[in-house]
Amino acid sequence: MRVLVAGSRGQVGQHVTQRLAESDHEVRGMVRDGAQIEAVEALGAEAVLADLTEDVTQAQGAERFVMPSAINADSPEESPEALREYLRAKAEADQYLRESELTYTVVRPGSLTNEEGTGRIRTGADLDRESGDVPRADVAHTLVAALTAESTHGLTFEVLSGDEPVEDALRDPLGDVGG
Repeated sequence: MRVLVAGSRGQVGQHVTQRLAESDHEVRGMVRDGAQIEAVEALGAEAVLADLTEDVTQAQGAERFVMPSAINADSPEESPEALREYLRAKAEADQYLRESELTYTVVRPGSLTNEEGTGRIRTGADLDRESGDVPRADVAHTLVAALTAESTHGLTFEVLSGDEPVEDALRDPLGDVGG
C-alpha cells in the first residue's frame, strides 16, 4: 500500500514512518520545510514537500485515512485548562474526518510517553474515564496496524498500555461496546 505520513517529523510520526519503511508499504513522509527532507529520508521514506490545508486526500483518491487524536477530545472541559483548546481542535478534526467520504480510523491515545514500546495495548470506546499512558512506539504500531485492519474502519477508539498484542486488540477495538 502507498502511504503518506503527515507529521512524519513529529515524535509519533517518526515511529510511524520508520515502521512503515521497514514493512512492505511504499511510504512517503510529508514535510512543510525543505530542511526536514534529509531527516525523513534517513527514516527510509521518500520525502514530500507539501502542506495539508485543503481536501487533498479526497482529491488524490486516498482509500484510507488513519488519524491519531487524543483520549479526551470529546470532553475537553473535563481536562486541565492548558489542554482544552488542543482537545477542541482534535475533536473538530475527528468530526471533519468522520463526515468525509474517506474510509477512516481515529485512534485516541492516552498520555504519550517515550518509553520503549511493548507491542501490547488496551482499546475501548470510553477509556477516557481512566487515566493511563501509552508509549509513542505503541501508538505508532497501532496506527500502522490499523491501516490494514478492516475491523477498525469507520471507528474512533481509545488506546492505553495494556496486555493484549496490538493486532489482537484491533480485532475488536471497541471491546464489548460493538461497532
